[in-house]
This record gives sequence, C-alpha cells and structure tokens, in this order.
Amino acid sequence: MPAFEIDGGLPLRGVIEISGAKNAALPLMAACLLTRDKLRLHRVPRASDMDTMVNVLRELGVDARWTAPNTLDLQVIDESPCTAPREYTLAMRASICVLGPLLARRNVAHITPPGGCKIGERPIDAHIRGLKALGARVVETPETITASARRLNGVEVDLSVSSGSTVLGTANVMSAATLAKGRTIIQNAACEPEVCQLAELLNAMGAQVTGIGSKQIVVDGVRELHGAEFELIPDRIEAGTYMIAAAATHGNVLMRNVRRAHLDAVFQVLLRMGVTLDEESSGWRVRGEGRFRTADVVTAPFPGFPTDMQAQIMALMCVAGGRSAVQDTIYPNRFHHVAELRRMGARIVRRGNRAWVTGVEQLTGAPVTASDLRASAALVIAGLVARGRTTIAEVHHIDRGYERIVEKLSSLGAKIRRTP
Repeated sequence: MPAFEIDGGLPLRGVIEISGAKNAALPLMAACLLTRDKLRLHRVPRASDMDTMVNVLRELGVDARWTAPNTLDLQVIDESPCTAPREYTLAMRASICVLGPLLARRNVAHITPPGGCKIGERPIDAHIRGLKALGARVVETPETITASARRLNGVEVDLSVSSGSTVLGTANVMSAATLAKGRTIIQNAACEPEVCQLAELLNAMGAQVTGIGSKQIVVDGVRELHGAEFELIPDRIEAGTYMIAAAATHGNVLMRNVRRAHLDAVFQVLLRMGVTLDEESSGWRVRGEGRFRTADVVTAPFPGFPTDMQAQIMALMCVAGGRSAVQDTIYPNRFHHVAELRRMGARIVRRGNRAWVTGVEQLTGAPVTASDLRASAALVIAGLVARGRTTIAEVHHIDRGYERIVEKLSSLGAKIRRTP
C-alpha cells in the first residue's frame, strides 16, 4: 500500500484551485440511469471514488468516458442489467445512490448493502422507507437489497433520521420520484449543497423539482427525462481542508473556486480561532498568524458544521492556545484519528461522541495510519505542522476524495511525497 512522507514545519504559500465536489459528483453520475440520452458532467474530480462509480455504471450498461481531464460523458447503452456489482458497492457507500434511479427506470434494482469508510453505523433505513412509500417492494437480506415496482406513485414521505436528515436517502428518493406517477412531497429532506445540485441537474434533465434547499422538496413526476450538460459546484470539504492546512502552517494561500455560503459554519469557527480570511477578486486569502484561539464545535446537518470537517478542525485545535471541545452528533464513533494524533503529541481526551483537545506548542512527526477519508486529511494537516517527518500509511483512503493532493500541496511549498 502507498504511504505519504511529510517533512513538516513549512508554511504553505501560493494559489490553489478547488476541485469539483466529490460528494455531489456521485449522485449526479447515478442520475444518468434515469435516461437513455447523454449526460455530460464538467469539473468532475479525478478521485478514486469516481473510478469506483464509473465501474459500477459500466456494469449497469452505461458507456462512461472521460472526454477531457475533468469532463465525464455518461450514456446508457443497455438497460437490461439491474444488479450493482458487489465488489464495488462494498468499497463505497455512495454506490447506494444507484438504487433509486435503477428502480424508477428499470423497475427493479439489486444492490449489496454498501461499504465505505469505517466511521460508525450508517443505516440505510430511510432510503428503504422512502422507496417503499413510493410503492416499491423491498426484500432485504444480509447480502442483498432487492427493490421492485411496475411504476412508482407519488406520495408524502418523511425522511427524518436520528441525526436530522439523510443526504443520500434524499438523493435516492428524489431521483426515483422524478419518474413516479403524480406528486411526491419529501419532508425533512437534506438541505446540503450537494442535494441542491442534484435537484438542479434533474430539472435540467426535464424533471419538475421545487423547494430546492428547503426541508420540503416537491417532485412532480414526468414520463421521461432527457440528457443534459452540467457543471459541478466546488468541493466545500476540500476547500475547508486546505483552508485549515494553510492556517495551521501559518501560511498565506489564495483559494480559488470557494463558495462561502457552502462553508459558512467553517468560516465562523476559523474566524473565532483567529484565522484571517479575506475575500479578493479571485478568491479567498487564508492566513494563519500567531497562536490560535480555542473553539467548541458541534457537528450538524447543513448549514451547521459538517461532520466531514470534524477531524480536520481537530488537527488545528491541537496547536491552539487552550482547550477546545468537539462533539459529533452525526457519526458518534468518528474519532479514529484521535489515537493517531496522540502519537504525534496531541493532548486529546475522548468520551463517547465528544473529545476535548488541549493545544500544545508543537506536534512531532511520527508513523501514523489513516483509517478513513477525513481522518487521513487531518493527519496530513498534522504532518504539515509537525516538527520532523510524518509517515502516513493506508493513504488509499484520502485518494477516494481528494484530487491530486500531493501535487496541490507540493505547489504550495509542502515537502510531501508518495512512497511505494
């Protein structure tokens, strides 16, 4: 397995361009299953999750081609396959988002319960509840999920879950409802920018989706959808990660292609901690100067502080001047990075879904192991800050969601390399 070697202690300086949103790309790619026409997506990041989804779609009869470095053409050429391949669905949780489109267009869908990062229980009950409400018959076993319906029918359905809302569940039900008969009203829908982007794409394909960005999404079903050409929003989690890296290293970085409205909760925490954020004509300039202040963070569905930024902000807290607190209300067990940060000299106490971080003057490089995508990013940030060399094993996790991270950080002056 490849690893990263980082010689830390250097400030990041320069300009960085944020890629298209990985978490938006996957359900957008799955939407190609709703039509026989071509779907062209621009600014698709070349992260390994995209390769996994491309492989899933090809097995489902889709001609998938990269026609430019970040442009992906998708077109169904065979509508007979209805089984998502097990080897890919076990590798990536977002593969579940083919379930709704397959069911709506081909009347049946078979999928293995999805895998992905080990960050705790992530049930798909809301997906199943929503599709059943639309009239699907769903049979679940430990190995497979089979959904079938001659035609789906519009209905009012509540997708609330213990953490508030489900992003992929909303995507699945909304996609399926576009071809259902009648009106579907989704209550307690997720409001994340990635869900809004999917709704906008579906409308560009001829769907009738309203209430975008609200807790109540209304979908009036149509008989057919057509192709479209569409550009992805910037990746707010990638942007937040590089913002924290720039600040933590006491650097000065201009970030291009950042939308503050998608990241306001992260902006607010960074400002409280003493990070300088200035808007310029071509982007946001991030500077870290002096000792950072403490902050308390509680993760929440959008527009709250994202769980996908919890590990990264903790890396910054490790070198702040005092005690900070983190509570993850979305994934209570998403704290595998804590033990690895401790190896580097961090002072962190964890109980349940809470952690308390007492800042230290200096982190020290050490051999650490990445456990999931965002934990990997936190360890990279810590390695950039630390004195000496940090070796991060299992970096295939970070490749799932960050496009060319070594090249991007190297362009900012970081001493980071990928080892065999």
